[in-house]
Amino acid sequence: MNGKRFAAALLLTGLGWLAPAGRTGEAAGGEQVPGGAAHCTPSLQVFFASDFTDQAYQKKAYDKVASLWKRPPADPKRGSKAVVITTIAKDGKGTPPMLHMKSGSDAWDAAAMLAVKTASPFPPLPASYAQPGVEVHFHFACGG
Repeated sequence: MNGKRFAAALLLTGLGWLAPAGRTGEAAGGEQVPGGAAHCTPSLQVFFASDFTDQAYQKKAYDKVASLWKRPPADPKRGSKAVVITTIAKDGKGTPPMLHMKSGSDAWDAAAMLAVKTASPFPPLPASYAQPGVEVHFHFACGG
């Protein structure tokens, strides 16, 4: 993290991330659905370097990654998460994503990595941002 401080920018959960058709597990309200184990509620949090305060841009980056994330058929253990880091340059190009923390599920981690990789290029950074790029952490959590 290069000693940089990060501020929580956005925490949006759910976003229509529903279990694939035919998937079984825990239904809304916590009751068990016949034929499967309970599954988690996925969420995505985005953390930008603390000196990057453009919330409209942060939301655009979040929305782009969230729209590209495809939930894998199997969830990791509840409470786990994959953390993917990229740096967005002035022109919007992201560095190759790095898996900073594994969730315990190779499929979950791969889906997180693919969403961030596919999201690049992001919109160009605001002209008012003086740095050449901004480091961004995407947390793909399996909660609930």
